[in-house]
Amino acid sequence: MFKRMDKMAIELTVPEYGDANAAAAVQELLGGKFGEMSTLNNYMFQSFNFRQKKKLRPFYDLVASITAEEFGHVELVSNTINLLSTNLTFPGDPDITPLQNGLNKRNTQHYIATAQASIPGDSMGQPWTGNNVFNSGNLVLDLLHNFFLETGARTHKMRVYEMTDHPTAREMIGYLLVRGGTHILAYAKAIEIATGTDVTKMLPIPNLDNSKFDYAKKYEEQGLNNILYTWSETDYKDIRKIWKGTNPENGQELKVIEGTPKGAPIPNLDDLPEEFAPGITKDHYEAIAKRLMQNL
Repeated sequence: MFKRMDKMAIELTVPEYGDANAAAAVQELLGGKFGEMSTLNNYMFQSFNFRQKKKLRPFYDLVASITAEEFGHVELVSNTINLLSTNLTFPGDPDITPLQNGLNKRNTQHYIATAQASIPGDSMGQPWTGNNVFNSGNLVLDLLHNFFLETGARTHKMRVYEMTDHPTAREMIGYLLVRGGTHILAYAKAIEIATGTDVTKMLPIPNLDNSKFDYAKKYEEQGLNNILYTWSETDYKDIRKIWKGTNPENGQELKVIEGTPKGAPIPNLDDLPEEFAPGITKDHYEAIAKRLMQNL
C-alpha cells in the first residue's frame, strides 16, 4: 500500500511569469523515455513482481522504497510544468483570442488539452507508454537496467538544465540531479553485492559531480546525496544492507532515514477563466459550500 501526504518534495518558487517553451522541455523529464514516469513505473512493476522477496529482501526493499520516492518526483516535475505555465494567457471574451499566446508555442497540448498544466507525455507531446517499462524478472538484469535508466535520466536533466535559465525549472532539476545521483549509486551498490562487480568504475557515464550546477549545491550541503529514505516507518529497513559505507563522490557516510523527507507545500494554482478551469463561478462556489455544510 501507499500512504500519501499533501506535501511536495521541495518548495518551488511561484514565478510571476512562466515560460511555455521551458514547460515543454521539462515535459521530457516527466513523460519522456527517461522521465520520472518511466523510473516510477519500472521500479513499481519490478517491486510488484519481485520473486523471492524473503530471501532477497534487501534488493526488494531497495526497489520498493525508491518506487515511493519516484511518485514524489512525478508530482514535483508536474508541478514545475504547471508553474512554468503561469500568466501566459489572459482572461477575456473568446472573440479577443485570450489564448493567442499559445498558438506558436512548442506544445499546444498545454493550452488545448490540460488548461496549461502537465501532460503524461514527452517534450514533443507524445504520450508516455508502458513500452518504457522493463521488468525481466531477472534480478541482476533488472538492477543493471535501473542503473542505465537512472544515468540516462541524469543526462536528460543536465541537458534540460542547460536549455532554460528559468529559476523554477532549475530549482527542480537541481534537486533531482542530487536525488537521482543517490539512486545511481544505490543501484551500483546493489549490483556489486549481487555480482561482485564494481559498476562505479564505469563512471562517469555521466559524472555524478554536481558542482557545476548552482541549483544543486544547497541540496548537497543538506546531505541529500548521502541519504536514502525507507518511505515507511516500519518497513523496507533492509536497504541498510546495501546502502552502507561511504559516498565515493565525497567520502561522507551513507545514511538510511526511516520515514520520509519533511516535504513542502504544494502550489495552489489560480483559476483560468479563459480556459474554463476549474469552471466554478462565485455562485457555483457558494452553492457547493452550502451543500458541503448540510450534513455536518
